[in-house]
Amino acid sequence: PSPPPLTQVLSCQPAWPLLALALTFGPDQLFQFNFSSLDWDPQFPGLPPWPLATETPSQLQAEAILCQELLQALSQAVTGVIPEAKGIPVATIFPQEPPTLGVATTLICSVVNIFPPAVAVTWQVDGVPVTQGVTTTPYTPTEDLSYTLFSYLPVTPRAGTIYSCSVIRQEDNSTIITYWVPEAPVATEELEVAICGAIVVLGGLLALVGVAMVVAGWR
Repeated sequence: PSPPPLTQVLSCQPAWPLLALALTFGPDQLFQFNFSSLDWDPQFPGLPPWPLATETPSQLQAEAILCQELLQALSQAVTGVIPEAKGIPVATIFPQEPPTLGVATTLICSVVNIFPPAVAVTWQVDGVPVTQGVTTTPYTPTEDLSYTLFSYLPVTPRAGTIYSCSVIRQEDNSTIITYWVPEAPVATEELEVAICGAIVVLGGLLALVGVAMVVAGWR
């Protein structure tokens, strides 16, 4: 298979964030450009502070200004003529590693099919909003011209606790909610007893079938 492409994507829009510039390698975002400080933010440890063979800050600023000018001109020309492209976000919650009740882990809310990249992600535990410890990645552009992002919540799972991740689109304030509830594992002793009981019952049934076949043979 061919290696994934190295892609630099610049986007501008009326909603926040107004400007975004990402350098991706396949589905992974390597760098995010900070237009306030005019430098690149590495998204993985060990990456250099500035990606090689990229434009200077002044060149990137000029491209961003051009993007905003084109956005304004095109919006005036096509509003009401061409339907606006919109994506319906799809959210999924899963634990970072196999969960164990009472043991700390991290829940991940994966949000895909975002377009435009203007959503807010929030967490709730049993319906109560939670913000402490929550971290959310920048938007990552994908090959189908939509965006993805991930939000992380450190938790200690308890039986019956309901965790939810809400994705709110800024444009129309619509909300998509997904849930995750930890399952209580079956105790080992109870599981062993249940298996032994099932084996005994199955053995008894097979014995009865054998006796019935012998009797049928005598007849």
